[in-house]
Amino acid sequence: MRAWPDHRPRVPEDPRRHGIAVLGCGEIARTAHLPAYERYGLRVVGVWSRSASSTDGIRDRFPSIERVHTSPEELLADDEVTVVDLATRAEHRLPWLRAAVEAGKHVLAQKPLTTDLEALAPILDLAEARGVRIAVNQNARWAPVWRLATLLVREGAIGDVVGVTHLHDKPLPPIAGTHFDELPHMLIVDYLMHWLDITRCWLEGKQAEVVRAFDHRVPGQPGHARNPWSAQVDVVCADGASASVRVVGDGQTTRPSCPFWIHGTAGTLRGSILGDDHLVLDRDGEVARVVPEGAWFVDGFAGTMGELLCAIDEDREPEHAARHNLASLELVLAARASAEQDGAPRRTGLVF
Repeated sequence: MRAWPDHRPRVPEDPRRHGIAVLGCGEIARTAHLPAYERYGLRVVGVWSRSASSTDGIRDRFPSIERVHTSPEELLADDEVTVVDLATRAEHRLPWLRAAVEAGKHVLAQKPLTTDLEALAPILDLAEARGVRIAVNQNARWAPVWRLATLLVREGAIGDVVGVTHLHDKPLPPIAGTHFDELPHMLIVDYLMHWLDITRCWLEGKQAEVVRAFDHRVPGQPGHARNPWSAQVDVVCADGASASVRVVGDGQTTRPSCPFWIHGTAGTLRGSILGDDHLVLDRDGEVARVVPEGAWFVDGFAGTMGELLCAIDEDREPEHAARHNLASLELVLAARASAEQDGAPRRTGLVF
């Protein structure tokens, strides 16, 4: 039987050594961030939300939360807070990111970090000057199946990666009538960020030569849904490796999943997340299948915070450092630019 790499989230030996505060306690923080921190024994010093209703009764639901801050300024001034979980909307993110860095706090910021790379650059410089770590909450990197696939790719289990393929075979999350519907090319710029980020990780070290993307409305999509419900992003690398991510629409199926394939020069990884979670390694005429322990929600969220805390303790950059995430942001922006030109190929020298 194959010995599979340990894919489980790693947290410090003393998980309560750092005090976490959640700035922006919306639905995703309440349903994923906080449950993950509670499950893994992390210390949550406090929370703050622009909407008071978001934090009403939150300490009854999560008794380990020590306090509800009355303002973000109060949260950032709290000496017991060493790490800020920045979970505000993207349009409000950079000012609070700068404020957290100026307050000397390490930061785990929600994805996508920003689409304004020019405005981000001086904040990253300031963080480095102050010895502050900024990581991006690319929690899908620690979704158990994808994490295990990443570790296998890194150890050369399938040789050099030739191609990556993703298919979204499940219903879309609610978009129409939400603030996401106000974001042009939402599937490409926001929702598929996780798929594009993990694809870039599996193609690490390669140079993207061409990026092509398009999105379009689908049959049955209601008129009030402003954003297209179908999208595809294709990447061709300088060495001939390629990637494709496809959302066909609001999939109607009794067996939802997101299958993927990673083809290499020596073998293939195939699996699925968000339904029928599993991973198969096919190499040298042998096929090994595993159903990893845990799930994206909420273990992936423990993975991002745990990696940041370990990196702080070990005085190193976390795997999901903001600078490492820049290539994923640039890939998304290139895809958006292509979609804005109806799928026109975008030439790029982007190094993954």
